Amino acid sequence: MQKIGFDADKYIEEQSRYILERIHEKEGRLYLEFGGKLVQDKHAMRVLPGFDENAKIKLLQKMKDQAEIIICVYAGDIATSKTRQDFGITYDLEVLRIIDMFRKWDLSINSVVVTRYEDNPIVDMFIRRLERRGIRVYKHTFTKGYPTDVDTIVSEEGYGANPYIEVTKPLVVVNGPGGGSGKLATCLSQLYHDNKRGVKARYAKFETFPIWNLPLKHPVNIAYEAATADLKDVNMIDSFHLEAYGETAVNYNRDLEVFPVLKRIIEKITGEEAEYKSPTDMGVNRAGFCITDDEVCREAACQEVIRRYLIAQCDYKKGKIGPQSVERCKLLMDELGVRVEDRKVIQAARDFQEKKRAIDPKYENMVAMAMEMPDGTIITGRSSRRMVAAAAMILNAVKHEAGLADGIHLISPMVLNEIQKLKTDILLHDRTSLNVEEILTALTISGATNPSAEAAAEKLPLLRGCRAHCTAILSDRDEQSLKALGIDVTCDPEYVTTNLYYA
Repeated sequence: MQKIGFDADKYIEEQSRYILERIHEKEGRLYLEFGGKLVQDKHAMRVLPGFDENAKIKLLQKMKDQAEIIICVYAGDIATSKTRQDFGITYDLEVLRIIDMFRKWDLSINSVVVTRYEDNPIVDMFIRRLERRGIRVYKHTFTKGYPTDVDTIVSEEGYGANPYIEVTKPLVVVNGPGGGSGKLATCLSQLYHDNKRGVKARYAKFETFPIWNLPLKHPVNIAYEAATADLKDVNMIDSFHLEAYGETAVNYNRDLEVFPVLKRIIEKITGEEAEYKSPTDMGVNRAGFCITDDEVCREAACQEVIRRYLIAQCDYKKGKIGPQSVERCKLLMDELGVRVEDRKVIQAARDFQEKKRAIDPKYENMVAMAMEMPDGTIITGRSSRRMVAAAAMILNAVKHEAGLADGIHLISPMVLNEIQKLKTDILLHDRTSLNVEEILTALTISGATNPSAEAAAEKLPLLRGCRAHCTAILSDRDEQSLKALGIDVTCDPEYVTTNLYYA
C-alpha cells in the first residue's frame, strides 16, 4: 500500500476557510488567479501522497454560490498544439475537457479568454467551435507597454483595449490549462475595467507550488522546477517577504520578477497603496500546513523528478522540446542525488528485456514492461505477435491480484485471433499486435463466460497509482489507456520501430 504523507480533508477545510477570509477581509470583488491544475491535479497527487487530485474543485464547490470561473488559454499554445502531458491532449481540447468538468461539479463558467490573440486560422476555428456551443469567448491582445511602461499599460491603449468580461459574483476564479496562459494579465485587465466602472476589485493568487513554507531545496519544491523545466521556472527566496517580515518564504522567479511592476500597476489602477508587500502575501496556499509525513513526500518528490527527466528525454526524441529542458531535469536529479535506477520499475524492465534477449535471438526486438504492484511485487510483460508489452503486463498484473496461476488463459486464443483478423483483413492495419484497449475489451467480454477473466477484470481498479516502465516509447493510444487506468508510466527514449509514422 502507498504510504500517505498528506491530509486531504484538512487541506480542503483549511484552504476553503482561508480563501473565504481573503474574500471578506476587505471590500470588493476578488479575482483569484488559480495556478496549476484545478481538476485532476496528478502532479500534486504524486508529490504529496494522499492529496486529492480534485481537492481544488471540491473546495470551490463549497463556495459555488459566490464564485464564477474564467478560463484563459494562450493563442500560441493553440496554434502550436501544445499538449497537457498528464492526459496527452492538446490545450484546446483541455479547455473543452475542463469546461465539462466544471459543469459536472455544478460550477458556473463565465467565459473563455484567448490571450495574446493574433489572427490565426487554427485559433479562429477554436473560437468558433466554442461560440457555436454557446460559450462566450473574449479576445485579449498583447498588452501595449507591458511589462515596464506602467502608464501605457494602465490606459485605454493598454488594458483598456481589452473587452471587459461581464462578471457578477464576489469571487472570480481565473484558471487555464497550464503556465503562461495569461491568467495574471486577465485579472489585471478586469481590475482596470472594474475600477473604471466604480467597482471595488482586488487580486490574489492560488498556486500550490512551490510551497512557500517548505525549504527552498525541499524535494517537493524541486519537483515543481522539474515539472516546469520548459518554462524555465526557478525557485527562489522571496526577498520582498524577507525584507518586509524577516520571514523566509519560497516563491519562483517569474512572480519575483513581476512583483514590483505588478505592485505599481495595482496602485496605478486603484489609486491606493497596494495591500501586498511581497509575492507570498498575494498567495492563499495552505498545502504546506497539511503535510503529515515529510519523509514520504520527499521520497515521492524524488520519484517525480526522475519521472520528469524520462518524460523530457522522450519529448526531446519526439522533437517536442529542446535539449535545455532535458539538461535542466538532469541537473535537478543530480541536485537531489538520485539516479534513474532509483525508480525500481526501470531497472526491472531493462533487466527483464536483457534476460529474454540473452536466452533467444528471436527476442532481439522485444519490448519489455515492468510494474510495481501495491504489495511491492514487480510484474513484467513482453511484446509478442499477439499483443504489445503493456497489454501483456496488465494481464499478468490482474492475474497476480486475483491469485490466478500464470498459465491460465484469461482470453481465448481463438478470440484473440479473430480480433487480429479484424485489424489486418478489415481495418487494414499494418501491426497485428493487440493494444491495451483491445485487450481490455476482450478481457471484459471474456468475463461473461470465463470466471477467471471476470475475477481478473474486477482487479483493474487496484492498478491505479502503480508505477510502470517500458523499454520503448509507447504509442499514444497505449499511453492514454494506461493513464486512464491511473498507472504512472514512464518510457525509455527509444522507438520500437524504424517507421516514422508511429501512432
